[in-house]
Amino acid sequence: MLKKLSLIVASALTINVAAQAETITIATVNNGDMITMKSLSSEFEKQHPDIDLKWVTLEENILRQRVTTDVATSGGQYDVMTIGTYEVPIWGKQGWLTELNGLGDDYDIDDLLPAIRSGLSVNDKLYAAPFYGESSMVMYRTDLMEKAGLEMPKAPTWSFIKEAAAAMTDKDAGIYGICLRGKAGWGENIALLTSMSNSFGARWFDENWKPQFDSKAWKDTLEYYVDVMEKYGPPGASANGFNENLALFQTGKCGMWIDATVAGGFVTNEKDSEVADKVGFALAPDNGLGKRGNWLWAWTLAIPSSSKKTDAAMKFISWATSKGYSNLVADKKGWANVPPGTRTSLYENDAYLEAAPFAQITLDSINSADPKKPTVEPVPYVGIQFVAIPEFQGIGTAVGQQFSAALTGRMTVDQALQSSQRLVERAMRKARYPK
Repeated sequence: MLKKLSLIVASALTINVAAQAETITIATVNNGDMITMKSLSSEFEKQHPDIDLKWVTLEENILRQRVTTDVATSGGQYDVMTIGTYEVPIWGKQGWLTELNGLGDDYDIDDLLPAIRSGLSVNDKLYAAPFYGESSMVMYRTDLMEKAGLEMPKAPTWSFIKEAAAAMTDKDAGIYGICLRGKAGWGENIALLTSMSNSFGARWFDENWKPQFDSKAWKDTLEYYVDVMEKYGPPGASANGFNENLALFQTGKCGMWIDATVAGGFVTNEKDSEVADKVGFALAPDNGLGKRGNWLWAWTLAIPSSSKKTDAAMKFISWATSKGYSNLVADKKGWANVPPGTRTSLYENDAYLEAAPFAQITLDSINSADPKKPTVEPVPYVGIQFVAIPEFQGIGTAVGQQFSAALTGRMTVDQALQSSQRLVERAMRKARYPK
C-alpha cells in the first residue's frame, strides 16, 4: 500500500512539474551548428525539467527580418534570439537587449576571445553570448590545385585566386574554379563584397559620410567579382548564399570557396563532405594594400528586453555557450565539430587542434580583423563586412540587390555602382548624416 501511495505521489509531482514548466521560444538560423544545438538540447531539458524549449528555425535573411521587427516593436514573440555582431551593440545601446549578468559563476566570461567579446559589449557590459565566432578564409581542393600545377600560398593574392580559378575550372566535369556568395542581402553577398572591397582599397563612406561607390576601388572590386564568377563560377550563383555554396563544395563542385571560417568543420566532415580528405585552407586574399578580405562575425544568443522569461532564457544561453556544451559536442560529434571562434581555451586544447586543421587559420583570421580600422583609407564607421549604423540593414540589402543584378547581367557593373551611389546618398540624406 505504501509503495502504491509513493508511486501515486511521484506521478503527481511529475505531472505538477510538467504543468508548471516554462516554455521559452528560441529563434535561430538554419546553419549547421545551430541545427546541432537543437538536436542536443534534450540534454538541457534533462538538466532543467522546469524549462521547455520551442524552436523557430529560419533561413538567414528571414530570421533577420523577423527578429528585427520583433525587438523593435517589443513584440515579445521570442525569448532567445540568434543575432550577430552587427545588431548587438546597436540594439544594446537602444535598450532592446537584456544584459547577460546571470550566466553563472562557472561560465568563465574571461575565457571569451577578446575580439569577439568586445564586439558584443556596450560599456563593458555583455549583451549577447557568442555561440560561434568566425572570420573568413579560402577553402580549396588540394587535389585540383595539384592537378593544375599550382601551390596555394598561406596568404594568397586576389590575382593568384583568379589564376587558380581558371586552372581548376572544368565545366564539362561540373567543376567550377570558384564559389562565392551571390544571394542579395546585407549579410549575404554584401558581407563578402564589403570585406573584399576593403582589400581593394574601397570603403562605403569617406570621413564625411559621403558614399564612395563612384570610386575606382569599388569598380575594381565589382569588376573582378563579376568577371571571375561569370567565367569560373557555378550557374545560378545569384541564388547562392553560405548554405548553397557549402553544399556545392561538399559535393565536389567547387575548386575554391571563400567564406566563413566556421565552414572548416563542415567541409572536412567525412559524413557530409565527399571531399573531406582533399581540403586545404589559406588566409583570405589581399591586393598588397595592407588589408586582407577577412571579416569578423559572431552568431550569438541574446535576450530581448520584451521577454518575460529572462531567468530561463539566461540558463539556456549559459548552457549553449559554455565550455560544457563544447565538451558535449566533442563527445557526440567529434572535436572538429565544436562551435569555433569563441573561447581561448579551445585553441589551447590539443585534441581540438589535432582534429581541426583549420583551427590556426581561424584564430589568426579572427585576431587580425580590426573593425575599428577596416579599410585602407580612414572611415567614420566601425565594422568590416558591415557598417555599424542602424540604417545599414536597409541600404546594405538594397546595394546587395544591385550587385546581384550585375552578377546576372541585368545591369552592367557601372550601372550597379551608379544606382548604389544614388540610393545610398538618398538614404543618408534622409537619415541626416553626418550627425
